[in-house]
Amino acid sequence: MPAAIQGEMQPTIYRFKLGGFEVATIMDSKVIRSGLTPSFGGEAGAAEVKALAAAARMDADRYEHPFTPMLVNTGKELVLFDTGNGSLSAEYEQMKGRLPPGNLVARMAQAGYKPEDVDVVVLTHGHPDHIGGLTKGGQPVFPNARYMFGAAEFDFWNKGENIREARKFNRELYMKIVVPLANRATMIKPGDEVVPGIRAVDAAGHSPGLLAFTIESEGKRLINWADTCNHYVVAIQRPDLHLDVDDDKEKAVATRKRILDMVTTDKLFVAGFHMPFPGLGWVEKTSGGYRWVPHSYQMNL
Repeated sequence: MPAAIQGEMQPTIYRFKLGGFEVATIMDSKVIRSGLTPSFGGEAGAAEVKALAAAARMDADRYEHPFTPMLVNTGKELVLFDTGNGSLSAEYEQMKGRLPPGNLVARMAQAGYKPEDVDVVVLTHGHPDHIGGLTKGGQPVFPNARYMFGAAEFDFWNKGENIREARKFNRELYMKIVVPLANRATMIKPGDEVVPGIRAVDAAGHSPGLLAFTIESEGKRLINWADTCNHYVVAIQRPDLHLDVDDDKEKAVATRKRILDMVTTDKLFVAGFHMPFPGLGWVEKTSGGYRWVPHSYQMNL
């Protein structure tokens, strides 16, 4: 009798040493999106995006979009960057079918962490897939944590001015989920220290106050660039192409170019929220621009 088909099995946790720190990337969830175009590049860029996909042996009409928070254990504090989708799709009718349910807490447990262990929660920005796991049923998921929110990002959502139509419900979520936690939060700006060894970097564009973070211990460095680049081929090889979900599209282009130049010049290891799991790699300069070099075993040694 033939063996039964078991279904997909995919890694969801990866942990490694970074100097004296221990870093884990955890896939909160993933979704299969329909079409790299027109999301990247609009209708005008469709032919080029399809050509990039074909050259990378990808289907331009379907692509995997993971959501990957990061945990950094400094030996003194456990720092969580972003919280994934949480229970948004269960608690809000508008999110049903748009985002998959989050699995961060369950997968943290598999990795040996409890929500109570988290000392600091850092939000890179205020989009739903980053704030959704902050609360459940109105209660904080990480009860012992203090919070760090980007000051510019917080002001944008809290003031509610010049929010485009597509982000109106996002603002409602932010006001309900994030703003009530402000009394336990520190507002940070580019250059500020989160904890020793972790510092904020300006990455605004995808959202008005998006922050990336450099993480350094014992001479080992990486950058968590969050949503600076949202696809490992299109956004890196053609950073000038607009992305429909970027809030300030021209600023997002300028930021991608600046961050890509920084990571190649400084040879920084990269963690990206939407890069293929485990969301880790390098960026290499090419004759035509840049390309993503995925992590293999380098951080295991």
